Amino acid sequence: MSLFAALRLPREILFGKGQRHVLPTVACKFGRRALVCTDERFAGTAVFAEMVKSLRDASIEVLVHDRVLPDVPRDTVGVCVEEAESFRPEMVIGIGGGSCLDFAKCATLLLSHGGRLQDYYGEFKVPGPTLPLIAVPTTAGTGSEVTPVAVISDPDRTLKVGISSAYLIAAVALCDPDLTMTCPPGLTAIAGADALTHAIEAFTAMRRGEDPDLPQKHVFIGKTALTDHFALLAIKLLGRSLQKACMDGTDADARADVMMGALAAGCAFGTAGTAAAHAVQYPAGALTHTAHGLGVATMMPYVMTYNRCAAAVEMAEIGRALGLSANGRSEDEQAGAAIEEIRRLFAAIGITSTLADLGLPADKLDWTAEQALGIERLIKNNPRPFDLAAMRRLVQAAHDGDLAACAN
Repeated sequence: MSLFAALRLPREILFGKGQRHVLPTVACKFGRRALVCTDERFAGTAVFAEMVKSLRDASIEVLVHDRVLPDVPRDTVGVCVEEAESFRPEMVIGIGGGSCLDFAKCATLLLSHGGRLQDYYGEFKVPGPTLPLIAVPTTAGTGSEVTPVAVISDPDRTLKVGISSAYLIAAVALCDPDLTMTCPPGLTAIAGADALTHAIEAFTAMRRGEDPDLPQKHVFIGKTALTDHFALLAIKLLGRSLQKACMDGTDADARADVMMGALAAGCAFGTAGTAAAHAVQYPAGALTHTAHGLGVATMMPYVMTYNRCAAAVEMAEIGRALGLSANGRSEDEQAGAAIEEIRRLFAAIGITSTLADLGLPADKLDWTAEQALGIERLIKNNPRPFDLAAMRRLVQAAHDGDLAACAN
């Protein structure tokens, strides 16, 4: 097999303690008028006030939209864009968690190309470049600062929907782990588990071959040599520091590891894609109204067990990245150890262990399985194929907490 890879990333990634202080210097490269998108909580912090002041001190006019809501309700983006049009921003700066960054991507899209968000659902619907976007994450999980995807909630649809295009990728990802220091343990755990799930699903994704047209036809193209590099880095960093960051939020080294891990996971799955854990979470999350990261992490050990027969080599490597010793064990045995370590880590940081505990009703399992199987862009990425019966068994096993049943 010859080497084949593709990677879509920001023009510039800046990472490290104190990087938020260079925001004015970075922004000045793009113009003198900035729309800043954030949420009400972060807008009320001293850190945010300092960041806005630094922009204005650099002679950058700033319009702040501080009403971003969780899960980006579709119509809220249009409200922001309508308010911002007369301001004529030359750039958009998203500051906050994944919803704030996704909101900023959507605002950038509509300011640049007009229309409605519904016009752009799916892959490759964005017609061309957008206003420059500077993404400044304050949580470590979604990887949205480097990915080509924005996920929103549409009131006319049960499941969340995505807009996928390389044109949505931020011009600059500015990542300062100090911004995560006040993130509470529960959110640190859910966001970090989301990132680790991204990395595992990207690394175990289907390898689709070497068709030169593949990246031109699909945003998510499966695992490649380059996405594998970032996925393993993410697994290593999150494996060694996520629990530490949850237990002691003042551990600066652990915070940096987790934020770099989330960034690297985003670099991996932004091209490789995710798979079955995410497919199940979309309908399960819609029914339970639970956090995305909590749902995908709940599913991850079950999906790994289902995929073990098709991806034992990759799972053994995941185990080694997590710091597990081979100890003369076969690759399949190492794969099993990796699954157990993920279960242990997630339990230690408070991740729900079953779909039942997540609140998914037993009478909704068939619907959940049907909806998950229908999300083709994710299911086609899974290393082991699914039919409806197999998906139904997986969902039932995850609901009951029966890990062994997933291997069938």
